[in-house]
Order: sequence, then C-alpha cells, then structure tokens
Amino acid sequence: MTPSHSDNIWQWQAPGTAWKGVGLYHITLTIPSREPLLGTLLIPDNDPTQATVEYTALGRMLVNALWDIPNRIPEIQILHYCLMPDHIHAVWYVREKMPRGIKSAVQGFWQGVKKIGRAYSFIMSHSHLEDSSITPTCSWVSSPVQDSSITPTYSRENYHELLSLLKSTTDTLSSHIGEEAYRALFPIFTEMPHIRPMGQRRQLPATIQYITNNPQRLATKRLMPGFFRVQEGIEIAGRSYCGVGNIRLLHSSSFAPVHVRSMWVKDAEQHGNTQPLLDYMNGCILAARQGAVMVSPFISPKEKAVMSVLLGEKLPFILLYDNGFRDYYKPTDALFDAVAEGRVLILSPWEHDPDKRHISREDCVALNGMAEEICTLSHS
Repeated sequence: MTPSHSDNIWQWQAPGTAWKGVGLYHITLTIPSREPLLGTLLIPDNDPTQATVEYTALGRMLVNALWDIPNRIPEIQILHYCLMPDHIHAVWYVREKMPRGIKSAVQGFWQGVKKIGRAYSFIMSHSHLEDSSITPTCSWVSSPVQDSSITPTYSRENYHELLSLLKSTTDTLSSHIGEEAYRALFPIFTEMPHIRPMGQRRQLPATIQYITNNPQRLATKRLMPGFFRVQEGIEIAGRSYCGVGNIRLLHSSSFAPVHVRSMWVKDAEQHGNTQPLLDYMNGCILAARQGAVMVSPFISPKEKAVMSVLLGEKLPFILLYDNGFRDYYKPTDALFDAVAEGRVLILSPWEHDPDKRHISREDCVALNGMAEEICTLSHS
C-alpha cells in the first residue's frame, strides 16, 4: 500500500528536523540479546525463497502493538512490516503534522512493548501458576492483527495462556506483584527502536522490498553460513582485513583495480571529451570478462556504474569497505545474492564504527591504495 498524496502535498522531513510533519520512517525494533523469542524461521525444502517466520505468542503481541499505533496516534499509518525471530521492521507513514515528533511516537511504542516484555518475563518465570486472577491488562495490544493472511501456529509456549494473562483483567501486573517487583522484571526490548527517515519518496519501494526479503536473506545466510560469516585476520600484502564473502577470490590468477580518475570525469563533463572515461570503464568490464577479479572501494558514481555492470553480468569482484562489520552484518540487497553465490568478497581494514556516517577523502585515498596492493597478488 502506498500513499496517494500528490507531490505538492507530500513534504519530506529533512534529517535534523523535528520530524513532526508528513513523511515516511523505517522503524526497527530488536531484541538486543538476539534471542529468537518472536518467531521461528521456516525454510520449506531448504528453499530460501519460500522462507517464512512462524510467530510465537510474544511475536503476535508485538505485531498487535504495532497495529494499535494508529488507534493512539491517528496521524500515523502502518504501511508495511515484517516480523523476524529477533526483531521487527516497519514502515510508518505520518499522514499529517503531529503535535509531537516521531521520536515521541516511537518512544511511546517502545514503552508499550516493554510492558509486554515484562509480562512475558513474568509468565515465563511463573508458567506453573494456575491462578487466573493474576492477569494483567494490556489494552495497548488489544487490537486484532489486520493482515488476515497471517495464520501462524504457536509451538514455543502456550499461546492461549499468554493471551489470557496479557488481556483478560482490568488490573495491571504491577498492581498484583508490586511496582518494585514489576520493575525488576526483564523488559526484553531494552534498546530504543532505530528510526530511519526516508528523505526521498523513491526510497519507499526499495525499503519495502528490503523488509519483505528479510526471511529470504536470513534463510540464505543459514543455508550458506560460510559466505556470510565475518572472517577476521585475513592477511594481504602485510595488512590485516576482516571480510565477508568468498575468500577464495584472493587465490585468483589475475586482479585489476577499478579507479576512475577525477580528471577523466572533469574532462568529459567540462570539455565533452568522454572517450578516455568510456575507454577506461569499458576496459574494466573487458578485463573482468577475461577472468580478472576487479578490486575497488567503488566510491565514485562512475565506479559504482562499473560495479553495477559486474553485478548484472555476474562477474566476480572484491569490494573494499570503509567501515568494519558489525555483529549480524548482512550485505545490501544489491550485493546479497552475489555474496551468496560466491561472486563477491567484501574486505575492510578497520573495525566497525557505529558513529561513522560518511567516507572521508583520506579513507578514499587509503582504500584505493589497498586495492592496488591487492592487485599485486596477481604478479607474485
């Protein structure tokens, strides 16, 4: 489902604003421990394209809490979501200006699901109880799931017991066990959801596709863990890297760098002399077709264009990455299938920096130098 507003009404929120007006947001809530408490990944016939997630009762409660948001904040519409075993993705559409910003709305959602988490922790630690009077109300999750196509089963715990404990009395859990004992219960969702504003309207289809493909990507990683496992201590030309992908590409017989010089681009743009630029880019593709493994950070638009052709023609290459790999790293959609099929190796000489947002000129120069170093392997 996509918004029908015309472009002159649709006003995107620039990063750094209060984010109270019309806009789209990609919201991700994760269980920091990465325990699969929300669902179980199913891979019929070991085919990742058929992968689905079977919801647990806790997962169902989380989805219901998500769908209940428009009942409390009518300016927000839930456009799309995907529940995974340890996290949930959702696209929120703010249809009109809100009294408070999107962060406040997300915090309200977070506070609600932490209550669900505490109730779940209480139930799991007192599963032997049969006293139906100990049943907290969670009115914020009382709305039924609106996607009628979702018909999961519940095999990890007794769903009906949990449902009853969460919804069937007017008293709260804290009033039954005391505020101090309630606060001591583990809330499960201990980290604030991540808010990613979409600064351009064209990001919506790509984000929905990314969210939809989450089960398939997880299934692919589980079926082919070797290519997606972060490998550390990869020694190349006296330098240590960490990497994701097919490390056997380093044993290829021929390598070639992709480094589009700025002088070629300027000559083409300012003087119309496009031939040197086109000759170089075509030469990169021809070298790859002849068996060379191309190596580059693929930073500039022209270098990215070369990488796009390599991906389209399923030719192998090594990508030098300007940041290290966080836990549970997975490549972007454009690279994911290529990594899964063993056509790409992603290398980084640096540890992951969660605060890093932009590549510096110094990083660019260093990475291009490293690409040259790796290409010397073909002459060793």
